[in-house]
Amino acid sequence: MAVQQWITPLKGIDSLSQTEAPMPAPGPSEVLVEIRAVSLNYRDVEVTNGEYKHHKSAEQDATIVPCSDMCGVVTQVGSGVTKWTVGDRVLSTFLPDHQTGQVTEKELGRSLGLPQDGVLATHRVFSDHGLVKAPSFMSDEEAATLPIASVTAWMSINGMRPMGQNGGKDEYVLLQGTGGVAIAGLQIAKAAGAKVIITSSSDAKLDQAKKLGADFTINYRTNPDWEAEVMKITENHGADIVLEVGGAKTLRKSFDCIAFGGLINCIGYVSGKIDADEDRLNVNLLALRRTVTLRGIINGPKDRFEEMIRFYELNQIHPVVNRVFSFADSKEAFRFLESGGHFGKVVIKIQ
Repeated sequence: MAVQQWITPLKGIDSLSQTEAPMPAPGPSEVLVEIRAVSLNYRDVEVTNGEYKHHKSAEQDATIVPCSDMCGVVTQVGSGVTKWTVGDRVLSTFLPDHQTGQVTEKELGRSLGLPQDGVLATHRVFSDHGLVKAPSFMSDEEAATLPIASVTAWMSINGMRPMGQNGGKDEYVLLQGTGGVAIAGLQIAKAAGAKVIITSSSDAKLDQAKKLGADFTINYRTNPDWEAEVMKITENHGADIVLEVGGAKTLRKSFDCIAFGGLINCIGYVSGKIDADEDRLNVNLLALRRTVTLRGIINGPKDRFEEMIRFYELNQIHPVVNRVFSFADSKEAFRFLESGGHFGKVVIKIQ
């Protein structure tokens, strides 16, 4: 029996190709997992396009298996494995060696889907410490969305709090867009009792966000000065927490609507990495004028992932899966994600 997998030479979505590889066997402290579902992240498109180069530890020119987020079932265990048994349903962790505390370049150097081979395959061997138990109340497709999007949202909202302190009642949380991280953030924030403001260029997507509990919605296309609207909504208080995924064209606006002592989480850069039309941001000045914390977020450690799963179980949160593609249609899944037409997560069903 062979492994079916997709590989990329990092030269664009069209360069993705489906191939076979020998079925691996788990070594000591490893398990073999039959992969059931894989969820896509913006990072996967960047990797496949050869554009994910802002982490030195992730630079690689060779052909790799893309993607990092999966739900699967353990089919074989290697020697010395005590935590997992055959039949256990498990999730991957984006950085398998990041168990607790602050991430370092060492952990980044073993991230799934670049530089290590990822999970867009029917089977893969994992280190036994690089997996977490999948929530039993979720489908494979739902559970596969958790490793990057949900953990990133969780760390943005709760990463500055001690373990076990999950969310602040009546905080204003500002979410940009309606992609995977933003919608996970919406579900987490609402379950914690926060007041959620969400932006999008689509009224239809904003209507979907309202159905999930969003308290306030702003169409940034029809209301380009959305930062002023945030201040109006919050009665000049500002947003206590911002999930900043826009980047070059949105960061100044986030600074302009953050609360005193607020937290801006720098997560992504979907509006670009450089904005030539903007004057250079004096981040020093913008941060000190409201005593702001500006924090870069690269996912989170395994112990916070497991903490998040307990919160999901307690509140019975079902991640939002926008569309499921077949394994054979993986290229189309990548193109759909790249188009930005999704609300929530895009998933590929493997088995």
